Amino acid sequence: MSDDLTLNTYQELALRTAGNHGDFARTLIYTALGLNGEAGETAEMIKKAFFHGHELDMDALKKELGDVLWYTAVMADALGLTLAEVAQHNVDKLAQRYPQGFSEERSRNRDDQ
Repeated sequence: MSDDLTLNTYQELALRTAGNHGDFARTLIYTALGLNGEAGETAEMIKKAFFHGHELDMDALKKELGDVLWYTAVMADALGLTLAEVAQHNVDKLAQRYPQGFSEERSRNRDDQ
């Protein structure tokens, strides 16, 4: 796979393995639960590395982050969104919130809270 893989191309490829979960609501429930589960597995790995003395397994983390991305791609599609749209919306939100980049001061005193 190329380092030049775009978000939308990834989404198209991910959707080939998404299957059919029934209706819109079932797809959202499936992807929300899957996303939460994979994010939880990622958090568990970090917890074990920093609090239980385990090694930080980069290959396993890469796998879990990929699973998070897969569920995000499938959910976005169910909502009629591309991953590029989701990513751009996030970048725009962060640019508005932190126009000069992140700062703790700006985080404590946000206008959008």
